[in-house]
Amino acid sequence: MDLILSGIVLPLLWWELSSAQVVYSVSEEVREGTVVGNVAKDLHLTPQDLEARRFEVVSGQEYFGVSLKTGALFVSGRIDREALCSKAQKCSMRVEAMAQNPLVLYRIEVNVVDINDNAPLFTTGRHILNITELSAVGERFTLPAAEDPDTGSNAVKSYKLSPNDHFALEVQAGEDSVSVEMVLKKVLDRETQPVINLILTALDGGRPPLSGTLEIVVSVLDVNDNPPVFSQSLYKVKMMENAAPGARVLSLSATDLDEGPNGEIVYALVRQSSAKNSELFSINPQSGVITVKGELDYEVDAAVELRVEAKDKGQPPKSSQCKVLVEIVDINDNPPEIVVTSLSGSVKEDCREGTAVALFTVSDKDGGKNGVVHCSIVGLVPFKIESSYKNYYSLVVNGPLDREDVAVYHIAVKATDEGTPSLSSTSVLTVHIADVNDNMPLFPEPFMNVYVKENSPAGVVIGNVRAQDKDVSENAQISYALIGGLPFIDINSETGDIYSKQSFNYEELKRLQFQVQATDSGSPPLSSNVSVSVFVLDENDNSPVLLAPYSEAGSVSTESVPYSAEAGYFVAKVRAVDADCGYNALLSYHLTEAKGTNLFRIGSSSGEIRTKRRMSDNDLKSHALVVTVSDHGEPSLSATASVEVVVVESVERVQPSLRQVPLKEEAFSDLNLYLLIAIVSVSGLFLLSLVALAAARCCGSGGALGSCGAPVVTAHPDGSWSYSKATQQYDVCFSSDTLKSDVVVFPSPFPPPADAELISINGGDTFTRGHTLTSAGKM
Repeated sequence: MDLILSGIVLPLLWWELSSAQVVYSVSEEVREGTVVGNVAKDLHLTPQDLEARRFEVVSGQEYFGVSLKTGALFVSGRIDREALCSKAQKCSMRVEAMAQNPLVLYRIEVNVVDINDNAPLFTTGRHILNITELSAVGERFTLPAAEDPDTGSNAVKSYKLSPNDHFALEVQAGEDSVSVEMVLKKVLDRETQPVINLILTALDGGRPPLSGTLEIVVSVLDVNDNPPVFSQSLYKVKMMENAAPGARVLSLSATDLDEGPNGEIVYALVRQSSAKNSELFSINPQSGVITVKGELDYEVDAAVELRVEAKDKGQPPKSSQCKVLVEIVDINDNPPEIVVTSLSGSVKEDCREGTAVALFTVSDKDGGKNGVVHCSIVGLVPFKIESSYKNYYSLVVNGPLDREDVAVYHIAVKATDEGTPSLSSTSVLTVHIADVNDNMPLFPEPFMNVYVKENSPAGVVIGNVRAQDKDVSENAQISYALIGGLPFIDINSETGDIYSKQSFNYEELKRLQFQVQATDSGSPPLSSNVSVSVFVLDENDNSPVLLAPYSEAGSVSTESVPYSAEAGYFVAKVRAVDADCGYNALLSYHLTEAKGTNLFRIGSSSGEIRTKRRMSDNDLKSHALVVTVSDHGEPSLSATASVEVVVVESVERVQPSLRQVPLKEEAFSDLNLYLLIAIVSVSGLFLLSLVALAAARCCGSGGALGSCGAPVVTAHPDGSWSYSKATQQYDVCFSSDTLKSDVVVFPSPFPPPADAELISINGGDTFTRGHTLTSAGKM
């Protein structure tokens, strides 16, 4: 079938943008793919605009589609005019198309042109007429009319009767229907021809025309020669659509000049092509009163045409017909109907005001004021309703949106008509607010401290950072990274767990400083930083180390004491150092005598060995002493030194015996001289090395409690990291009286851990473990 196209562009206002309405025409039943018109050209768009703006048909897509490459509007489904518009003279389809960026709705009206695809059809295939032979020439007999779903020129246009000698056909065309009557042109003679068989053919106005036939059987009867006659051929009456069943509509009256049974009239509704009229009304056969039988609905039929037949009881009976037009009066019995044609699943929270969120139509089946509808939004929301075209509306943004405050809006749209009383309906439009990345990850605090014990295994989790992001989905997916690489620390990018890459030694490394950056997955991503300080906590993993001359393992040092020594005589001093710090490096000295009376004592803090009393004849001449040096760690570590104290008459007298060896002159050769010089040189160098080591590790005149210098490693944002040597010393100062001394331990440069505790030693010495050590004695 040929395509009939025509384009008419009408001005139309859509939201804040200017658009147009295009009118096309297309024949029904065209094949799929038939081009209706070029939408891009008529809407002043280019094919590139169609693709870029995602041009699509949103209403009527089951019948039409648009080619994004050519801009052509084409048929995508079967178009049956009779199914769409029934008997309406004009069949118009409204197609809605939408383009985005900016969002614009285009109205396209397609007029469906009828084609002659339906033949006229009679409701029955056979019609019987009983006509008396006394019927006068010119008498008319109403025949059933054929129905044709097509309209216009394709509807029923003419009838023809098969050739015969007695009847001619007369067609009367009204505004909405065509009545067919058969006119007697020659007197009937039952005795000559009791039955006449005719064919009635109905032709439509198509090219070529289609037809339908009806077999007419005329039975020629005798006697009754006067038909009933109505007072008028057309009756008009109005009925409210809420009329109850049984309500009186109209009383009809017909007269018959005959007498007896030939003058007794029976009324009946003539069944036409549609049976719904007989379902809505009924007529009393004797009185001719028409009453309501079914439910009247103005929205289904605004007017109902009835055909009433009056038939007498003669043999054969005579009949006549009249028309009754019942106008249905509308009442406000239909609430407005809201139909959402397009609803955005979500709208970004940073969208500008005026952005369209949803498109919807509002209709009311009632007429007049009962069908006039007004729309409004129930409650306070940042949206408003704009009327775009007739009963088309759009829901647009009318204020700032913030997903973190309100993530979903349930917008109640209320439509109210102007009827009395007015009816209304409400539809809830759900609008989800789409998140944009407008919130950066935030840490609870800008700084945090992490504590790890030294000697902890590599790979252990030492801390955790956690940031929160008010956004959702990808915008709230946080990854963690170290700013500036460190060889000692790494971080899990997903969980924020900080773990060590090696075991820490407090004596080498005391504190690490670095920054952790939390970055979300938004576009563009947002981030924030937290400064992390890792403090290494000291463990008691170093034993005390004795200094020369008591440092050689297994050796016994000999010291001399004169017999005349008074109480408090200085015998020797044992010194030791501990690589640990704080409480773990606080040393105490204890003396163990193998045998003999209690002659010697040692300062628990100084390590000085002195006599407790004067010598007596009962005392041994030689005393083996064992000095134990212990730290205060848990568990405590210790070292021992052996000292042999020999009691002599005089120190000057005993020295030659200890240091001089009688040699025979003749036995002292040159080789022995060289060997002696070498031994003395090596011994001197070794002694100087020990003295230098002791001087480096000991501070003050009395000796060192512990030297706790350790570097601080700091990571920089540029990716570099550096060491800074932070030295922590514990200086021990002694008075001339070892028993009365002050011990001052300087504090650590970082805050104490949560488990720090205050400890008292010997009843008077107090310090905070791992932080500050102070010992005060009597002066």
